[in-house]
Amino acid sequence: MALSKETASSIVSKFGANANDTGSARVQVALMTERIKELTAHCKAFPKDTGASRGLLKVVGARRKMLKYIQRTDLEGYRALIKELGIRK
Repeated sequence: MALSKETASSIVSKFGANANDTGSARVQVALMTERIKELTAHCKAFPKDTGASRGLLKVVGARRKMLKYIQRTDLEGYRALIKELGIRK
């Protein structure tokens, strides 16, 4: 259920400053968003999988905290990021 190396490296190259920039907040939020999409699809296919549902809630909470940090430190970057990822209302 983890992201494939190809998917993760493409996300890092798209959102990071360089190919090795895996720790920046923008990259982490983008990786979490992809993980949330996969877990959401899994939970729809297997509704009784409570472990996956709990994992989904944990990743959503972590992404929310990271987005609050980005919003607090770089408001314009936050707005661009959520628009590009297609999250939030």
